[in-house]
Amino acid sequence: MVSPLLSSVTPVMKHSKFKMASKVAYFYDPDVGSFHYGPGHPMKPQRLSATHNLVLHYDLHKKMQLYRPYRASYHDMCRFHSEDYIDFLQRVTPQNVQNFTKSLSLFNVGDDCPVFDGMYDFCTMYTGASLEGATKLNNDHCDIAINWSGGLHHAKKFEASGFCYVNDIVIAILELLKYHPRVMYVDIDIHHGDGVQEAFYLTDRVMTVSFHKYGNYFFPGTGDMYELGSESGKFYSVNVPLKEGIDDQMYISIFKPVMQAVVNHYQPTCIVLQCGADSLGNDRLGCFSLTTKGHGECVQFMKDLNIPMLVLGGGGYTLRNVARCWTYETGVLVDEDIKNDLPFNEYLAYFAPDFVLHPEISSKQENHNTKQYLDSVRQFVLDNLRHVAYAPSVQMQDVPPDLISLDNVEESELDPDIRNHQEDIDRRVEPNNEFFDGEQDQDKDEGLLDV
Repeated sequence: MVSPLLSSVTPVMKHSKFKMASKVAYFYDPDVGSFHYGPGHPMKPQRLSATHNLVLHYDLHKKMQLYRPYRASYHDMCRFHSEDYIDFLQRVTPQNVQNFTKSLSLFNVGDDCPVFDGMYDFCTMYTGASLEGATKLNNDHCDIAINWSGGLHHAKKFEASGFCYVNDIVIAILELLKYHPRVMYVDIDIHHGDGVQEAFYLTDRVMTVSFHKYGNYFFPGTGDMYELGSESGKFYSVNVPLKEGIDDQMYISIFKPVMQAVVNHYQPTCIVLQCGADSLGNDRLGCFSLTTKGHGECVQFMKDLNIPMLVLGGGGYTLRNVARCWTYETGVLVDEDIKNDLPFNEYLAYFAPDFVLHPEISSKQENHNTKQYLDSVRQFVLDNLRHVAYAPSVQMQDVPPDLISLDNVEESELDPDIRNHQEDIDRRVEPNNEFFDGEQDQDKDEGLLDV
């Protein structure tokens, strides 16, 4: 049985041979870091601006193709979400919210997922970037696509959840499935990737693998290792529940063997990696003790598989550490060994007092994971993989058109029958001289905003 979600998704076999040298596409909208969830809310979109600022000052942008990304349309988001829900997100504002009392409850919008100025625009930005990344991977325009603004894995078909409104990951995976028979989703956020798992729970087209804190009513409360998938998707949901305080050594000791076994059995043709940084030590909402190097070692391991990969952000609520982590991992993805001392940048004051990329983790969190516990979880996962068909196949059919439309692209004299014409694509590439460190810089921030 094929999930209704996938009924119109028919892939083309590609990527039988993977290139060792990675061409990296990086997506960043200059406006995406300017939104504010509200006073006291732990989700700070400004972390995206701080990350991008470090990426520029480390000159990592010179190793990638930079894109000002496409913004997702209403119809793009309705590829997964219900029309009623997206219509609500499009219409509700802080000024008219009193007119939507019933809808707020119905769609789980309120305290955790507040209505804020520009909320719908924010969703179009991070979702559009993930969708364009998937499209470029499908068309062999890159080997790795990076969108740190994406990775909002909790959003459900009919409702918001866990600071997430639109599930850009599911929408991007649906696009990837047009060309890829098997997509593997990997989640290293401290929270379980429940929205993505739920979307693909009934199919073998997507293998979801989540490493997360589980137990003691930790949000979202799902992710037990006995959640295996159902019907055609049975054994295609892999959950690795961890306890608080896990450190780099223990995390890597279970991450690498589990991921190697999953890749060997499933043989994915594309990977989506969610790099939530709330699994770092000292996160405002987290309880793990990972360092930026330990977190980055997971990214390095996935990159070394040489499988086309969409890399996304996710959680992360201590701004300075999120920026450090994702900047370091950008370096990993472009094979650039960047120095520990941070370069001068507009957010430098945030990184006091050490001003380094890899700060010491002085977590007082006790590690409740034992070797015996991790061994038992690992063995459980490996035993279940024996039930997975080796590289499950799918019948080949005609490929639906790319989900991205050119409605928002400037009209030109180019052939209207050519979708994503190369000249249209190039128009949205950031030129090499877009960013300056000196007097020619026209985009300097006026000042630091509150953390």
